[in-house]
Amino acid sequence: MQIILQEDVDKLGHRGQILEVAEGYARNYLLPRKLALPVSAGNLKQLEQIKRSLAKREATERDGAQKQAELLGALVIEFARKAGDNDQMFGSVTAADIAESLAAKGYTVDKRKIQLDQPIKTLGEYDVPAKLHREVTASLKVIVKKAE
Repeated sequence: MQIILQEDVDKLGHRGQILEVAEGYARNYLLPRKLALPVSAGNLKQLEQIKRSLAKREATERDGAQKQAELLGALVIEFARKAGDNDQMFGSVTAADIAESLAAKGYTVDKRKIQLDQPIKTLGEYDVPAKLHREVTASLKVIVKKAE
């Protein structure tokens, strides 16, 4: 089934692209979530208008993400966790913990945009990437200290 993407979908494509996807994937996931439109004569005619509006929206989102990335780059996030003798923590610091800490400081970043491959399980300093936009990635400085 051919579709026109209305939003960026990871590992699939970017806004405004015409793609061929499985019919079930389109019908059950992309179309109900309004991530895509089915390709039809009317939708193809509207594609140019959609692309113009998407280009404007893309530019404003990229500028906003760039400003937020600069603010987040200067930010240091600290966590105090209980740890054993070898600096091995009893718990871990996850992307949700980082997103929650950012929200407490007034920054809204979705936990799915924080690209932490595995939870942090040892004490130390870490640079954690956060993909704020398709073209903009911020580097968050996370420090995990031993709780007193």
